[in-house]
Amino acid sequence: MSTTENAIAMVGINKSFPGVQALKDVDFYLKPGEAKALVGENGAGKSTLIKILTGAYSQDSGEIFVFGKKIEKMTPIISEQLGISAVYQNLVLANHLTVAENILLGNEPSKWGFVSKKTMFKEAEKVLDKIGYADVISPDQKLSELTAAQQGMVAIARALSRNARIMIFDEPTAVLAVREVKELFRVIKQLKENGISIIYISHRLEEIFELCDTALVLKDGKVVGEREVSETNIDELISMMVGREIKKDLYNPNKNIGKEVLRIENLSNFKLKNCSLTVREGEIVGLYGLVGSGRTELSRAIFGADPIDSGKIFVEGKEVKIKSPSGAIKLGLGLIPEDRRQHGLALKLNVKHNINLPVYEKIGKMGFISLSKEIENARNFVKILSIKTPSLKQIVSNLSGGNQQKVVVAKWLASKSKVFIMDEPTNGIDVGAKEEIYELMNNLAMEGAGVLFISSYMPELMSICDRIVVMREGKVVGEIPHEEFSEEKILSMAIKNNTSEEVRDKNE
Repeated sequence: MSTTENAIAMVGINKSFPGVQALKDVDFYLKPGEAKALVGENGAGKSTLIKILTGAYSQDSGEIFVFGKKIEKMTPIISEQLGISAVYQNLVLANHLTVAENILLGNEPSKWGFVSKKTMFKEAEKVLDKIGYADVISPDQKLSELTAAQQGMVAIARALSRNARIMIFDEPTAVLAVREVKELFRVIKQLKENGISIIYISHRLEEIFELCDTALVLKDGKVVGEREVSETNIDELISMMVGREIKKDLYNPNKNIGKEVLRIENLSNFKLKNCSLTVREGEIVGLYGLVGSGRTELSRAIFGADPIDSGKIFVEGKEVKIKSPSGAIKLGLGLIPEDRRQHGLALKLNVKHNINLPVYEKIGKMGFISLSKEIENARNFVKILSIKTPSLKQIVSNLSGGNQQKVVVAKWLASKSKVFIMDEPTNGIDVGAKEEIYELMNNLAMEGAGVLFISSYMPELMSICDRIVVMREGKVVGEIPHEEFSEEKILSMAIKNNTSEEVRDKNE
């Protein structure tokens, strides 16, 4: 394919890291005004390819052309000058600055060395107007006052202020509600209509069919195929990504649901209002709510990470007082937090240490740790969960997102938890790793553990849960048994007015 007719041409790209070849002779082409999906499992090479394109990494071999010009050495500065910009799931923005300051950071309008705030606000307003947000977001608002979706729009506006011609979206919908996703899609489609080329990365494959023209599939650092979106389907893309068929419904109706292992009654604090729910042995209970509904706060309150003003917690029928996470762990509770990197892992420690963190007291004596038990424990759970790591000494931050998630699960398996609270455990991981997490949940339930599965993604809750508890504005507002699951029913319960625009949008 010609390198001159494309916005991007990456030819024969190779990149190795110690112990692994991340990219092997990858060819990637993007036409002007095209929206191309880049799909693959965690560890397939997507992030490495994007980091080479944006100058964060240098390729070992291969060539890069941008609008026909060969780039001898890509750097972040050169990448930005060429009009390449990325909007990531974890936005790199300054919360303490205003919207205008974020949009024009590093490019502030100045005269005789002085920044003109008036001019800066006007320029920011013009950029916001380009994406239809001038009446929604004020340039003088603090970024911290905005919703996650609005912050994403600020990141897009910042890219446009730098005359971006190629925009990369990496998991942009991971923390957005239904209406916010629709609004983001409107803006991305508008960018495409204006001639901007789009690279779109998402593990929610249905999004690709709404936004993209083509999809390039990576597996183990190699290109395994490229398809016109209009000529393929989700099943084919998944098959190319993982090399096998993925089960669509993992619900196991044959679990032996036993006695109650967790009950909360009228739990209240700064966010929660009289929340009550139960989880039984062998049961997977879903917890759904829109962004800001209080799902994560409920998990933190149960686990002792946030204080409780009133209410009761019962573990295996006995009322308990949980004042800290260490207290929760001793009672047999395990929490897989929403932000695994910040709250679930010790990123600078290795796999062996992370897996053993909750059990060092059990495998030690008089202050001395049994090194043989430490290694045996870690090896056992690396094998059980098929954690892909060069060794137990691998630093956790170097693992893929899916394998990091498995390490978090492994440490709670090691602690022999009775109740697993899983907050968005599949967020940002690929379809293959998701299926492994779902199967793990089923296995935990079959072994008699109780699972509280928190997710903002209804299809996955409906595919595995015995029942779904719904939250709204800090309250538990209802419960739906498996045989009555429907997206309309769940969403309408999660929204104050069942005839709201968002319910109608969902059903269109």
